[in-house]
Amino acid sequence: MEMDIITSQQNLQEKRASLNILSRPDGSVIFSQGETTVLAGCYGPIEAKSQKILTDKVCVEVYYRPKSGIPSIGDRSYEAIIKNVCEVALVTSLYPRTSIMIVLQEMQNCGGLISCAINAACAALLDAGVDMKFLIGAVSCAINEDNIIKLEPPALEWENSKAGFLFVFDSFEGRIVASHTTGSFSVNQFKEALKTCRDASGAVFKYFRDKIKESVMTNDLKTD
Repeated sequence: MEMDIITSQQNLQEKRASLNILSRPDGSVIFSQGETTVLAGCYGPIEAKSQKILTDKVCVEVYYRPKSGIPSIGDRSYEAIIKNVCEVALVTSLYPRTSIMIVLQEMQNCGGLISCAINAACAALLDAGVDMKFLIGAVSCAINEDNIIKLEPPALEWENSKAGFLFVFDSFEGRIVASHTTGSFSVNQFKEALKTCRDASGAVFKYFRDKIKESVMTNDLKTD
C-alpha cells in the first residue's frame, strides 16, 4: 500500500544571475540556484557550418562542459535535453541558414544541476536578444524514502532519493515543455511532483522578469 505523499514546505533555492559578463559571446550569464552555479554563453545567430545548414530554420547547438574532465554520456544527455527545450522556445523560422550556439560550463554542482543549466541557457538567450516565443523555466524535485517531495534538494539528498523529476514549463500558460524522470515512482507521485514544480515555476519566471526590468533600467541610465 502506497504511503501518503507529503510535499515539503521548503522554497526554491535562491536564484542569482549576472548578465553580460563575458565579452566574446552575444549573450552571457553566470546563473546560480543556491550553491549550484552554471556559466552560459550564447553565440548567434551566426553563419552555420555547411553540414549544419537548415533551409527553413536556425540550427541550435548546445555544448555542456563538466567542472572537470571530458564530457560523459550523462553530459551528452544534458545537451540533448537543453537543445530540445531551446528549439521549442525559440522563433527558429526567423533565422534560417544560421546557427545559435549555447555553451554551458558547470562551475559548482550542489544539486539541481540540470534545472540550473536550463535556466542559465534561457537567461543567456535573453541577454543575446534572440527572439523567443516564451521563456522557459526549469524546476526539479525529488522524493525521499519517507515519500516527502523536496524542491531542488542538496546533492546528497538527490543521491539518496528514490525518484527525481525535472520539469520545464513555458511562461505563458505553465505548459510542460519537457520532463525527465529517474528512479521508481507511482502515477500519483508523478502528478504531485508535477503540481509542486508547476506551482514553483512562477517564482522562476518572476525572477526572469525582474532581471529583464533591471537590465532595461540599467541600459536606460547608461544611455542618459
